[in-house]
Amino acid sequence: MRRSTRALAVAVSLLAVVAGCSRADSTDSAAPAATTGGTPATEVRLGYFPNVTHASALIGLDKGYFTRQLGAGTKLTPTKFNAGPDEVSALLGGSLDIGFIGSGPAINAFSKSDGETVRLVSGATSGGAQLVVKPEINTPQDLQGKIVADPQAGNTQDVSLKKWISDQKLTGVNVQSEDNSVTLDQFRKGAVSGAWLPEPWSSRLVAEAGAKVLVDEKTLWPNGKFPTTVVIVRKDFLTQHPQTVQAVLKSVLDANNLAATDATEAKAAVNRQLKTLTGSALSQPVLDRAFENIELTTDPLASQFPQLAQDQVTAGIAKSAAKLNGFFDLNSLNAVLTAAGKPTVSAAGLDRK
Repeated sequence: MRRSTRALAVAVSLLAVVAGCSRADSTDSAAPAATTGGTPATEVRLGYFPNVTHASALIGLDKGYFTRQLGAGTKLTPTKFNAGPDEVSALLGGSLDIGFIGSGPAINAFSKSDGETVRLVSGATSGGAQLVVKPEINTPQDLQGKIVADPQAGNTQDVSLKKWISDQKLTGVNVQSEDNSVTLDQFRKGAVSGAWLPEPWSSRLVAEAGAKVLVDEKTLWPNGKFPTTVVIVRKDFLTQHPQTVQAVLKSVLDANNLAATDATEAKAAVNRQLKTLTGSALSQPVLDRAFENIELTTDPLASQFPQLAQDQVTAGIAKSAAKLNGFFDLNSLNAVLTAAGKPTVSAAGLDRK
Protein backbone atom coordinates (compact mmCIF):
# COMPACT_ATOMS: atom_id res chain seq x y z
CA MET A 1 0.00 0.00 0.00
CA ARG A 2 1.47 3.38 -0.89
CA ARG A 3 2.52 5.48 2.02
CA SER A 4 1.15 8.83 0.87
CA THR A 5 -1.95 10.09 2.66
CA ARG A 6 -3.83 10.53 -0.59
CA ALA A 7 -3.12 6.98 -1.78
CA LEU A 8 -4.05 5.62 1.62
CA ALA A 9 -7.43 7.34 1.51
CA VAL A 10 -8.08 5.98 -1.95
CA ALA A 11 -7.14 2.48 -0.86
CA VAL A 12 -9.49 2.64 2.12
CA SER A 13 -12.42 3.77 0.00
CA LEU A 14 -11.72 1.12 -2.59
CA LEU A 15 -11.53 -1.52 0.11
CA ALA A 16 -15.09 -0.67 1.12
CA VAL A 17 -16.28 -1.07 -2.44
CA VAL A 18 -15.13 -4.66 -2.65
CA ALA A 19 -16.80 -5.53 0.64
CA GLY A 20 -13.77 -5.92 2.80
CA CYS A 21 -11.26 -7.94 0.80
CA SER A 22 -8.96 -9.34 3.47
CA ARG A 23 -5.79 -7.43 4.22
CA ALA A 24 -4.28 -10.81 5.03
CA ASP A 25 -4.50 -11.51 1.32
CA SER A 26 -2.28 -8.62 0.23
CA THR A 27 1.25 -9.54 -0.76
CA ASP A 28 4.35 -8.03 -2.27
CA SER A 29 4.97 -9.73 -5.60
CA ALA A 30 8.68 -9.75 -4.86
CA ALA A 31 8.30 -11.80 -1.66
CA PRO A 32 9.60 -15.34 -2.18
CA ALA A 33 7.32 -18.31 -1.58
CA ALA A 34 8.80 -21.23 0.33
CA THR A 35 8.96 -24.54 -1.47
CA THR A 36 9.43 -28.09 -0.29
CA GLY A 37 10.63 -30.72 -2.74
CA GLY A 38 9.19 -31.57 -6.11
CA THR A 39 9.81 -29.81 -9.41
CA PRO A 40 8.03 -27.01 -11.28
CA ALA A 41 5.38 -28.33 -13.66
CA THR A 42 5.87 -27.86 -17.38
CA GLU A 43 2.12 -27.15 -17.66
CA VAL A 44 -0.69 -26.27 -15.26
CA ARG A 45 -4.28 -26.77 -16.42
CA LEU A 46 -6.39 -24.29 -14.49
CA GLY A 47 -10.19 -24.39 -14.24
CA TYR A 48 -12.50 -21.52 -13.33
CA PHE A 49 -15.97 -20.06 -14.02
CA PRO A 50 -16.93 -16.83 -15.83
CA ASN A 51 -18.55 -15.53 -12.63
CA VAL A 52 -17.72 -12.61 -10.35
CA THR A 53 -17.45 -15.16 -7.53
CA HIS A 54 -14.30 -16.31 -9.38
CA ALA A 55 -12.90 -12.78 -9.47
CA SER A 56 -9.43 -13.81 -8.24
CA ALA A 57 -9.03 -16.16 -11.19
CA LEU A 58 -10.36 -13.62 -13.68
CA ILE A 59 -8.12 -10.84 -12.36
CA GLY A 60 -5.12 -13.16 -12.34
CA LEU A 61 -5.71 -14.10 -15.96
CA ASP A 62 -6.37 -10.55 -17.14
CA LYS A 63 -3.38 -8.98 -15.38
CA GLY A 64 -1.00 -11.81 -16.23
CA TYR A 65 -0.35 -12.68 -12.58
CA PHE A 66 -0.49 -16.44 -13.15
CA THR A 67 1.88 -16.30 -16.09
CA ARG A 68 4.36 -14.10 -14.26
CA GLN A 69 4.39 -16.13 -11.06
CA LEU A 70 4.61 -19.45 -12.90
CA GLY A 71 7.55 -18.30 -14.97
CA ALA A 72 8.63 -19.08 -18.51
CA GLY A 73 9.13 -22.77 -17.81
CA THR A 74 5.48 -23.50 -17.04
CA LYS A 75 2.71 -23.24 -19.60
CA LEU A 76 -0.65 -22.00 -18.30
CA THR A 77 -3.71 -23.64 -19.87
CA PRO A 78 -6.90 -22.04 -18.51
CA THR A 79 -10.23 -23.80 -19.03
CA LYS A 80 -13.65 -22.25 -18.51
CA PHE A 81 -16.45 -24.19 -16.82
CA ASN A 82 -20.05 -23.18 -16.20
CA ALA A 83 -20.90 -25.46 -13.27
CA GLY A 84 -19.08 -27.39 -10.57
CA PRO A 85 -20.00 -31.00 -11.46
CA ASP A 86 -18.37 -30.65 -14.89
CA GLU A 87 -15.18 -29.32 -13.33
CA VAL A 88 -15.20 -32.16 -10.81
CA SER A 89 -15.31 -34.66 -13.67
CA ALA A 90 -12.31 -32.98 -15.28
CA LEU A 91 -10.30 -33.05 -12.04
CA LEU A 92 -11.13 -36.66 -11.25
CA GLY A 93 -10.51 -37.64 -14.84
CA GLY A 94 -7.04 -36.10 -14.79
CA SER A 95 -7.64 -33.47 -17.49
CA LEU A 96 -7.41 -30.59 -14.99
CA ASP A 97 -4.75 -29.85 -12.37
CA ILE A 98 -6.08 -26.97 -10.30
CA GLY A 99 -9.62 -25.62 -10.10
CA PHE A 100 -11.46 -22.63 -8.70
CA ILE A 101 -14.72 -24.28 -7.72
CA GLY A 102 -17.74 -24.05 -5.43
CA SER A 103 -17.57 -25.54 -1.97
CA GLY A 104 -20.27 -28.12 -2.71
CA PRO A 105 -18.63 -29.65 -5.78
CA ALA A 106 -15.28 -29.50 -3.97
CA ILE A 107 -16.73 -31.72 -1.23
CA ASN A 108 -18.19 -34.02 -3.89
CA ALA A 109 -14.83 -34.36 -5.62
CA PHE A 110 -13.18 -35.42 -2.37
CA SER A 111 -15.99 -37.81 -1.48
CA LYS A 112 -16.30 -39.42 -4.91
CA SER A 113 -12.60 -40.25 -4.95
CA ASP A 114 -12.70 -41.67 -1.39
CA GLY A 115 -10.45 -38.85 -0.30
CA GLU A 116 -7.65 -39.87 -2.64
CA THR A 117 -7.67 -37.55 -5.64
CA VAL A 118 -8.03 -33.90 -4.59
CA ARG A 119 -6.99 -31.53 -1.81
CA LEU A 120 -8.41 -28.14 -0.89
CA VAL A 121 -5.48 -25.72 -0.83
CA SER A 122 -7.06 -22.27 -0.48
CA GLY A 123 -10.18 -20.21 -0.25
CA ALA A 124 -11.03 -17.69 -2.96
CA THR A 125 -14.37 -15.98 -2.29
CA SER A 126 -16.82 -15.63 0.57
CA GLY A 127 -20.39 -14.52 -0.11
CA GLY A 128 -22.01 -13.62 -3.39
CA ALA A 129 -25.13 -15.80 -3.60
CA GLN A 130 -28.76 -14.76 -3.24
CA LEU A 131 -32.31 -15.99 -3.72
CA VAL A 132 -33.93 -13.34 -5.91
CA VAL A 133 -37.64 -13.42 -6.70
CA LYS A 134 -40.50 -11.63 -8.39
CA PRO A 135 -41.61 -8.41 -6.66
CA GLU A 136 -44.93 -9.90 -5.52
CA ILE A 137 -43.20 -12.68 -3.54
CA ASN A 138 -42.73 -11.52 0.04
CA THR A 139 -42.40 -14.68 2.14
CA PRO A 140 -41.02 -18.20 1.67
CA GLN A 141 -44.61 -19.51 1.62
CA ASP A 142 -45.32 -17.37 -1.45
CA LEU A 143 -43.06 -19.75 -3.39
CA GLN A 144 -45.36 -22.73 -2.85
CA GLY A 145 -46.35 -24.08 -6.25
CA LYS A 146 -43.76 -21.91 -8.01
CA ILE A 147 -40.64 -22.72 -10.05
CA VAL A 148 -37.29 -21.63 -8.59
CA ALA A 149 -34.10 -22.02 -10.64
CA ASP A 150 -30.46 -22.68 -9.80
CA PRO A 151 -27.33 -23.29 -11.93
CA GLN A 152 -27.00 -27.10 -11.88
CA ALA A 153 -28.17 -30.06 -9.83
CA GLY A 154 -25.63 -30.78 -7.12
CA ASN A 155 -23.79 -27.47 -7.40
CA THR A 156 -23.21 -25.10 -4.46
CA GLN A 157 -26.33 -22.98 -4.99
CA ASP A 158 -28.48 -26.06 -5.64
CA VAL A 159 -27.52 -27.42 -2.22
CA SER A 160 -28.15 -24.06 -0.56
CA LEU A 161 -31.56 -23.68 -2.18
CA LYS A 162 -32.76 -27.21 -1.38
CA LYS A 163 -31.47 -27.00 2.18
CA TRP A 164 -33.30 -23.69 2.66
CA ILE A 165 -36.51 -25.16 1.21
CA SER A 166 -36.22 -28.02 3.69
CA ASP A 167 -35.60 -25.63 6.59
CA GLN A 168 -38.65 -23.60 5.59
CA LYS A 169 -40.73 -26.81 5.37
CA LEU A 170 -41.86 -25.94 1.86
CA THR A 171 -43.23 -28.94 -0.02
CA GLY A 172 -44.53 -27.44 -3.24
CA VAL A 173 -41.51 -25.65 -4.70
CA ASN A 174 -40.31 -26.94 -8.08
CA VAL A 175 -36.52 -26.61 -8.37
CA GLN A 176 -35.35 -26.23 -11.95
CA SER A 177 -31.63 -26.42 -12.73
CA GLU A 178 -30.50 -24.61 -15.87
CA ASP A 179 -27.78 -22.41 -17.29
CA ASN A 180 -27.69 -18.98 -15.65
CA SER A 181 -28.29 -17.15 -18.92
CA VAL A 182 -31.37 -19.29 -19.51
CA THR A 183 -32.61 -18.45 -16.02
CA LEU A 184 -32.34 -14.74 -16.78
CA ASP A 185 -34.47 -15.16 -19.93
CA GLN A 186 -36.95 -17.41 -18.14
CA PHE A 187 -37.32 -14.92 -15.30
CA ARG A 188 -37.96 -12.09 -17.75
CA LYS A 189 -40.67 -14.18 -19.42
CA GLY A 190 -42.28 -15.04 -16.08
CA ALA A 191 -41.54 -18.75 -16.48
CA VAL A 192 -39.67 -18.91 -13.15
CA SER A 193 -40.58 -17.04 -9.98
CA GLY A 194 -37.15 -16.94 -8.42
CA ALA A 195 -33.57 -18.19 -8.56
CA TRP A 196 -30.73 -18.93 -6.15
CA LEU A 197 -27.72 -17.65 -8.06
CA PRO A 198 -24.07 -16.63 -7.68
CA GLU A 199 -22.78 -13.23 -8.72
CA PRO A 200 -23.10 -11.61 -11.15
CA TRP A 201 -26.33 -13.44 -12.02
CA SER A 202 -28.30 -12.48 -8.93
CA SER A 203 -27.36 -8.85 -9.59
CA ARG A 204 -28.33 -9.18 -13.25
CA LEU A 205 -31.80 -10.43 -12.32
CA VAL A 206 -32.18 -7.52 -9.90
CA ALA A 207 -30.84 -4.81 -12.21
CA GLU A 208 -32.06 -6.09 -15.56
CA ALA A 209 -35.20 -8.09 -14.82
CA GLY A 210 -36.80 -6.39 -11.82
CA ALA A 211 -36.11 -9.10 -9.24
CA LYS A 212 -35.74 -8.43 -5.52
CA VAL A 213 -33.75 -10.24 -2.85
CA LEU A 214 -35.71 -12.63 -0.66
CA VAL A 215 -32.65 -14.30 0.93
CA ASP A 216 -29.04 -13.19 0.97
CA GLU A 217 -27.11 -16.33 1.85
CA LYS A 218 -24.81 -14.25 4.06
CA THR A 219 -27.64 -14.01 6.59
CA LEU A 220 -27.64 -17.79 7.02
CA TRP A 221 -24.01 -18.09 8.17
CA PRO A 222 -22.04 -16.95 11.23
CA ASN A 223 -20.63 -13.45 10.77
CA GLY A 224 -22.09 -13.40 7.26
CA LYS A 225 -19.24 -15.48 5.85
CA PHE A 226 -19.43 -18.69 3.84
CA PRO A 227 -17.08 -20.25 1.28
CA THR A 228 -18.54 -19.67 -2.17
CA THR A 229 -15.39 -20.44 -4.14
CA VAL A 230 -12.31 -22.43 -3.11
CA VAL A 231 -9.24 -23.79 -4.85
CA ILE A 232 -8.68 -27.54 -5.12
CA VAL A 233 -5.75 -29.42 -6.62
CA ARG A 234 -5.17 -32.98 -7.74
CA LYS A 235 -3.22 -34.63 -4.93
CA ASP A 236 -0.59 -36.07 -7.28
CA PHE A 237 0.00 -32.67 -8.84
CA LEU A 238 0.37 -31.05 -5.41
CA THR A 239 2.88 -33.69 -4.33
CA GLN A 240 4.95 -33.47 -7.50
CA HIS A 241 4.80 -29.69 -8.05
CA PRO A 242 4.42 -27.73 -4.81
CA GLN A 243 6.30 -24.76 -6.32
CA THR A 244 3.71 -24.53 -9.09
CA VAL A 245 0.82 -24.67 -6.64
CA GLN A 246 2.45 -21.94 -4.55
CA ALA A 247 2.92 -19.80 -7.66
CA VAL A 248 -0.79 -20.10 -8.43
CA LEU A 249 -1.73 -19.20 -4.87
CA LYS A 250 0.64 -16.24 -4.89
CA SER A 251 -1.17 -15.06 -8.01
CA VAL A 252 -4.43 -15.24 -6.08
CA LEU A 253 -2.90 -13.02 -3.41
CA ASP A 254 -1.78 -10.57 -6.09
CA ALA A 255 -5.32 -10.46 -7.47
CA ASN A 256 -6.80 -9.89 -4.03
CA ASN A 257 -4.28 -7.15 -3.36
CA LEU A 258 -5.33 -5.36 -6.53
CA ALA A 259 -8.99 -5.61 -5.51
CA ALA A 260 -8.19 -4.15 -2.09
CA THR A 261 -6.07 -1.26 -3.38
CA ASP A 262 -7.54 -0.47 -6.80
CA ALA A 263 -11.11 -1.70 -6.99
CA THR A 264 -11.78 0.19 -10.20
CA GLU A 265 -9.05 -1.67 -12.06
CA ALA A 266 -9.97 -4.98 -10.43
CA LYS A 267 -13.55 -4.61 -11.63
CA ALA A 268 -12.35 -3.60 -15.09
CA ALA A 269 -10.11 -6.67 -15.24
CA VAL A 270 -13.02 -8.95 -14.33
CA ASN A 271 -15.25 -7.27 -16.90
CA ARG A 272 -12.66 -7.60 -19.66
CA GLN A 273 -12.42 -11.31 -18.98
CA LEU A 274 -16.20 -11.73 -18.87
CA LYS A 275 -16.53 -9.97 -22.21
CA THR A 276 -13.90 -12.26 -23.73
CA LEU A 277 -15.44 -15.40 -22.23
CA THR A 278 -19.14 -14.67 -22.71
CA GLY A 279 -19.24 -12.12 -25.51
CA SER A 280 -20.62 -9.27 -23.38
CA ALA A 281 -19.47 -7.18 -20.45
CA LEU A 282 -21.53 -6.37 -17.38
CA SER A 283 -23.12 -2.99 -16.93
CA GLN A 284 -21.44 -0.84 -14.29
CA PRO A 285 -24.41 -1.04 -11.86
CA VAL A 286 -24.39 -4.85 -12.07
CA LEU A 287 -20.62 -5.03 -11.67
CA ASP A 288 -20.66 -2.68 -8.68
CA ARG A 289 -23.48 -4.56 -6.96
CA ALA A 290 -21.82 -7.92 -7.56
CA PHE A 291 -18.54 -6.74 -6.03
CA GLU A 292 -20.35 -5.33 -3.01
CA ASN A 293 -21.67 -8.82 -2.28
CA ILE A 294 -18.37 -10.70 -2.30
CA GLU A 295 -15.23 -10.84 -0.21
CA LEU A 296 -12.02 -12.05 -1.79
CA THR A 297 -10.12 -14.11 0.77
CA THR A 298 -7.77 -17.05 0.77
CA ASP A 299 -9.25 -18.24 4.08
CA PRO A 300 -11.35 -21.29 3.10
CA LEU A 301 -13.43 -21.00 6.29
CA ALA A 302 -12.65 -24.63 6.99
CA SER A 303 -14.73 -24.82 10.16
CA GLN A 304 -17.90 -24.48 8.08
CA PHE A 305 -17.25 -27.48 5.86
CA PRO A 306 -18.76 -30.11 8.16
CA GLN A 307 -21.99 -28.10 8.07
CA LEU A 308 -21.76 -27.83 4.28
CA ALA A 309 -21.40 -31.61 4.07
CA GLN A 310 -24.42 -32.07 6.31
CA ASP A 311 -26.39 -29.59 4.20
CA GLN A 312 -26.00 -31.93 1.23
CA VAL A 313 -27.87 -34.57 3.22
CA THR A 314 -30.61 -32.13 4.22
CA ALA A 315 -30.89 -31.05 0.59
CA GLY A 316 -31.25 -34.66 -0.57
CA ILE A 317 -28.02 -34.53 -2.58
CA ALA A 318 -26.19 -37.11 -0.45
CA LYS A 319 -27.34 -40.01 1.72
CA SER A 320 -24.78 -39.30 4.41
CA ALA A 321 -22.43 -36.44 5.21
CA ALA A 322 -19.04 -36.78 3.56
CA LYS A 323 -16.11 -37.49 5.87
CA LEU A 324 -13.71 -34.61 5.32
CA ASN A 325 -10.66 -35.71 7.30
CA GLY A 326 -7.58 -35.10 5.17
CA PHE A 327 -9.44 -32.92 2.67
CA PHE A 328 -7.46 -29.76 3.46
CA ASP A 329 -3.78 -29.19 2.73
CA LEU A 330 -2.99 -25.56 3.48
CA ASN A 331 0.80 -26.00 3.66
CA SER A 332 1.38 -24.32 0.30
CA LEU A 333 -0.91 -21.42 1.11
CA ASN A 334 0.51 -20.88 4.57
CA ALA A 335 4.05 -20.99 3.18
CA VAL A 336 3.12 -18.18 0.80
CA LEU A 337 1.36 -16.20 3.53
CA THR A 338 4.28 -16.59 5.89
CA ALA A 339 6.80 -15.51 3.25
CA ALA A 340 4.67 -12.42 2.64
CA GLY A 341 4.48 -11.64 6.36
CA LYS A 342 0.75 -12.39 6.56
CA PRO A 343 -1.25 -14.42 9.09
CA THR A 344 -1.72 -18.08 8.27
CA VAL A 345 -5.17 -19.69 8.01
CA SER A 346 -6.61 -22.73 9.77
CA ALA A 347 -7.69 -26.09 8.40
CA ALA A 348 -9.87 -26.61 11.52
CA GLY A 349 -8.40 -30.09 11.90
CA LEU A 350 -9.53 -31.22 8.46
CA ASP A 351 -5.93 -31.60 7.32
CA ARG A 352 -5.62 -34.71 9.47
CA LYS A 353 -6.80 -38.18 8.49
